Amino acid sequence: MLLIVGLGNPGAEYAGNRHNIGFMAVDAIAARHGLGPFRSKFQGALASGTLGGDKVLLLKPQTYMNLSGQAVGQAARFHKLEPADVVVFHDDLDLAPGKVKMKTGGGAAGHNGLRSIDAHLGNAYRRVRLGIGHPGDKARVHGYVLSDFAKADKDWLEPLLDALADHVPLLLQGRDSDFMSKVAQATRPPPKAKPPKTDTAPAKDTPAPPGTGSSSDAPRTTLGEALRKALGRG
Repeated sequence: MLLIVGLGNPGAEYAGNRHNIGFMAVDAIAARHGLGPFRSKFQGALASGTLGGDKVLLLKPQTYMNLSGQAVGQAARFHKLEPADVVVFHDDLDLAPGKVKMKTGGGAAGHNGLRSIDAHLGNAYRRVRLGIGHPGDKARVHGYVLSDFAKADKDWLEPLLDALADHVPLLLQGRDSDFMSKVAQATRPPPKAKPPKTDTAPAKDTPAPPGTGSSSDAPRTTLGEALRKALGRG
């Protein structure tokens, strides 16, 4: 059994926030594979089902981000799951928008949701880091993560959520590296089209009609004439 957790804040006012990309990922997985419906359990919204013959639980903690570990710890203890059986999808400021990386263990990197899970489960669980980019100024981080994605972000966000849902069965098989590679391939932008080739042959000079050119258009002295004049033979 695998417990897949998406981090975010409950409530309609937070639904489109960058901080809620973990919720969005879990919703995409549930919709793609017909898991659910979500019901209230373990201080969260829980859905269950099977993927490839393996049982899977989807959990969206409803405790608000900073207390996410309460819900995750309860679900893991009830089902007697080890930290390696838990995969957490969360936003990551240190990755460019749309980039995905996986890691097992390690620190919380300032993420309060991960810090809470560490306190209730330990830190040996698996994480799917979903890049949302950084606002460039530490003072703007709070407002940035609690703001909705911009309309332009849909160009990468929707394909990313589709790819996560498509390839999540690899996580149940323990193929984390393959999952990351498949998602990267599916979300890679198409190569830019090469510009059409143009005729690079030099254009032939067309002599101007007599009397129509300016002084700058007067016939140029040829190299032979210049040499004859220089040698006094002109």
